[in-house]
Amino acid sequence: MSKIKGFFKGGSGSSSKSSSKSSSSSSKSRHHRSRGGPTPQEAIHKLRETEEMLTKKQDYLEKRIEQEIAIAKKNGTKNKRAALQALKRKKRLEQQLTQIDGTLSTIEFQREALENSHTNTEVLKNMGMAARALEMVHKGVDIDKIDDLMQDITEQQDVAREIGEAISRPFGDAFDEDELLAELEELEQEDLEDNMKSMVGLPSVPSSKLPSARPSRRSSKCNTARS
Repeated sequence: MSKIKGFFKGGSGSSSKSSSKSSSSSSKSRHHRSRGGPTPQEAIHKLRETEEMLTKKQDYLEKRIEQEIAIAKKNGTKNKRAALQALKRKKRLEQQLTQIDGTLSTIEFQREALENSHTNTEVLKNMGMAARALEMVHKGVDIDKIDDLMQDITEQQDVAREIGEAISRPFGDAFDEDELLAELEELEQEDLEDNMKSMVGLPSVPSSKLPSARPSRRSSKCNTARS
C-alpha cells in the first residue's frame, strides 16, 4: 500500500509539476499576448530609421561604383583582367543599388499609408469624442420645452413692444388732426373775409379816363402859330 501510495504521490507530484509548467507557459503566452503589437508612432519611427539606413547604403554604393569605374578606366588595355573585375563589381553594386531603390519605395509607401491611417484614426477618435460631448450637452434638452420657451420669448417681446409704445405716447389730451385742420381753414376764411370788408370802405376807382399830363402835338402846333 505504501508503494502504491508512493506511486500515486509521485504521479501527483509529476502531474503537479507538469501542471505548473503548463500554467507558467500559459501565463507567459498570455503575457506575450497582452503586450500587443507596436504603436503606430513606433512603427513609423522604425520605418524612418530603416529609410535612413538604406539611404546611407545608397550613398556608399554610389561611391563604390564610382571607384570601380575609375579602376576600370585606369587599367583599361594595360590590365584587362583587373578592368573586367572592376566592371563586374560595378554591376553587382548596381544591382544592389536597384534593389535598395525598390525597397525604399516600398518602405516609403508603407510609412505614408501608416501615417495617413494614424491621422485618420486620430481624426475619427476626436470626432467621436466631440459627438459624445454634443450628446451629453443635448441630453438634458427637451424639444417640447424649447417650443414652449420660444413661445414665451415671443409673448414677452410683444409685451415689451406694447410697453415701449405706451411709454413713447405723448401726455395730455389727444386731439383729432382733421378737426384741427378744419378749424384752421375756417380761421383762414374768416381772415380773408375781413380783408375783403376792409377793402370795401376805400374810394371807388373812376370809370372815366383821366386827362393825360402830356400836351398833344396839335395844341403845341397852335401855340407856335399864335406866337
